[in-house]
Amino acid sequence: MGRDKALLELDGVALIVRTARLVESAAERCAIVGDTVRLEGLELLVIEDEFLGAGPLGGIATALRSSEVEWNLIVACDLPYLTREWLEFLIEHAVRSDADAVLPMNERGAEPLCAMYHKRAESAIRAALDRGVRKVTDGLAEIRIKFIELPQWKGFDSEGLLFKNMNSPADYEEAKSRLEGRPKR
Repeated sequence: MGRDKALLELDGVALIVRTARLVESAAERCAIVGDTVRLEGLELLVIEDEFLGAGPLGGIATALRSSEVEWNLIVACDLPYLTREWLEFLIEHAVRSDADAVLPMNERGAEPLCAMYHKRAESAIRAALDRGVRKVTDGLAEIRIKFIELPQWKGFDSEGLLFKNMNSPADYEEAKSRLEGRPKR
């Protein structure tokens, strides 16, 4: 992307703030795992990442350690097409599950950065990090996962964009043109 995705704006709101507000609308509370200095002034609860340089898997472990609840919604900030309705469905699916994590599946595989993680998954994820694992899906190898298959969630995504993230300036421009000025869902 060439710049910090979290601070890119849609409708004048930084992606990280937009995502936090969306998560709060579905889950009541939200904490961001990241750099407290970089995100200072955004009026967000920010928890310093315990595994700097370990990527999203380290962020998941940090989030689970700091959490006081059993089930935790983990969402990347660069998924601008997520909706409250989808997140509520995901949360509801997880709380009825006996799995350690609930992940949606799409044509490319699992979506571990828009998923629910039970606090009990923390020790296995930390053990994977201690072994040097950095790829999120590899770090989940020792936990019980329930997958939400595409037919179960496709109704939340008529345009095929639900899990489309922003990895390039072109992706950002596309999200801006699709979302800016559109009513919030």
